[in-house]
Amino acid sequence: MFDGYDSCSEDTSSSSSSDESEEEVAPLPSSLPIIKNNGQVYTYPDGKSGMATCEMCGMVGVRDAFYSKTKRFCSVSCSRSYSSNSKKASILARLQGKPPTKKAKVLQKQPLVAKLAAYAQYQATLQNQAKTKAAVPVEGFSWGNYINSNSFTAAPVTCFKHAPMGTCWGDISEGVRVEVPNTDCSLPTKVFWIAGIVKLAGYNALLRYEGFENDSSLDFWCNVCGSDIHPVGWCATSGKPLVPPRTIQHKYTNWKAFLVKRLTGAKTLPPDFSQKVSESMQYPFKTSMRVEVVDKTHLCRTRVAVVESVIGGRLRLVYEESEDKTDDFWCHMYSPLIHHIGWSRSIGHRFKRSDITKKQDGHFDAPPHLFMKVKEVDAAGEWFKEGMKLEAIDPLNLSAICVATIRKVLADGYLMIGIDGSEAADGSDWFCYHATSPSIFPVGFCEINMIELTPPRGYAKLPFKWFDYLRETDSIAAPVKLFNKEVPNHGFHVGMKLEAVDLMEPRLVCVATVTRIIHRLLRIHFDGWEDEYDQWVDCESPDLYPVGWCQLTGYQLQPPAPQSSRESQSSSSKQKKKAKSQQYKGHKKMTSLQLKEELLDGEEYSFLQGASDQESNGSASYYIKQEP
Repeated sequence: MFDGYDSCSEDTSSSSSSDESEEEVAPLPSSLPIIKNNGQVYTYPDGKSGMATCEMCGMVGVRDAFYSKTKRFCSVSCSRSYSSNSKKASILARLQGKPPTKKAKVLQKQPLVAKLAAYAQYQATLQNQAKTKAAVPVEGFSWGNYINSNSFTAAPVTCFKHAPMGTCWGDISEGVRVEVPNTDCSLPTKVFWIAGIVKLAGYNALLRYEGFENDSSLDFWCNVCGSDIHPVGWCATSGKPLVPPRTIQHKYTNWKAFLVKRLTGAKTLPPDFSQKVSESMQYPFKTSMRVEVVDKTHLCRTRVAVVESVIGGRLRLVYEESEDKTDDFWCHMYSPLIHHIGWSRSIGHRFKRSDITKKQDGHFDAPPHLFMKVKEVDAAGEWFKEGMKLEAIDPLNLSAICVATIRKVLADGYLMIGIDGSEAADGSDWFCYHATSPSIFPVGFCEINMIELTPPRGYAKLPFKWFDYLRETDSIAAPVKLFNKEVPNHGFHVGMKLEAVDLMEPRLVCVATVTRIIHRLLRIHFDGWEDEYDQWVDCESPDLYPVGWCQLTGYQLQPPAPQSSRESQSSSSKQKKKAKSQQYKGHKKMTSLQLKEELLDGEEYSFLQGASDQESNGSASYYIKQEP
């Protein structure tokens, strides 16, 4: 069937075994290429091209498009930059706690983020040179072992529309066949064999070589988007040999007939899969672009920052006035915290003017069309007003939903929000949310969904009741109809694993779990950390990624806290987390989650039927109806 099948093996003598009892492959979704029974396959792209990762900037692309004969760099500038900063050994030594050499002095002023990125690139380089599919080691952490040993499930790639292949993942599922390197072979040349997907976990797949049946002894994990995973038929078109694994080479006398029977009607990857992977990892934001981003020390205003690096769509922004480039901020290119130059002035948002009177050479404004668009709103009729009360996720303590007040109404549907009882006198901790933001909620949202609401600091009349509070403060609740009630079919379920940004220290991407689902709102728990560091995140947040995203993009993954250190979290880890939050958006507020869950006074409010921890995506009936 396959011209790429090479009958050569490590031992030509093989024992006969009947293959007539083999079961036919169960049909899979029809959108994937079908292997035809006449031996013909679809036309596949030249497998010799492959993928490559730039050793300087980390960009992934088609190998043939890379610079120089070695294909180590994506451009001439990266090659030259690498030559002048070839300090990989020094970087690795510094990350391991070893004293830097004299040659490494030039790197001493780099922030930790740059070191982590450099280390990730260094690991990716070693990975490419070794031509293996082993995950980038992070203190011994392996997603495959973690999932297998605990029988975890991971959120599918289709849950993350902003991630590579998020919108074109298709029907890749268990049973799909691929061609991969045969590691159970002692031949001096690199050979391949067919494997089937046994289990999917994000981008990662547990593969089993064809012919092993129920024997899982040689099962292995790999990233489906990696350069060593190919559609069935790739070996035939690229002249690569298919050699059965040594462990089972005596199992059949006619391996070609075995493959024909096993693979007829099976599904494989689309012929343009590697091309789609490459295209989905091209990002419009480039280094030296200028943007407006929230001031992490004063949430109420924005500042100009410059894109210093782009990794997997995540931007390392350096505030324009930072001479040593250590005053930085990490966010995704689709984050609601970044905007085009001039945005603040256009809506009336506070803005910190830079002391730099003119653009530095090479810096240029990012085009407005690159930024995430918000929905248009009609503020002509009934609309939000200053002083109205609501509930909002506290950006300084993302594990809490708090009593909040609209402090200022800006243009284009933007609102300045303040947390009751915790506001600075000058309003420096107000923060900007759009009216359609999934992070603001109407009065009563927490109560009806059985979420603990954080009352104003110092408020003594507990348990907190909204009706009493509105009367005491002589204020009104924002109308329910003004809030975003859309609930997308997100696909998340409680218990799913993923990789998530610690938004209190946004340079870190951590192993995480979905622990609660309230319609479109997800409760994200960082594995190994205490629950008090959980964060409420929207299901469409660009700060959530599939399992394997860090390996795919070359970003450093933070593994779960080891069991031995969990006992000391009440002291050392709390201090660590609090310190991180202070670095992120100013000083973290010390909140008191003392409000006990109970029903609101039925005389004042009537409720629509709702449910907590919903995993379905039905109507947004979790809001209360205000009586006239």
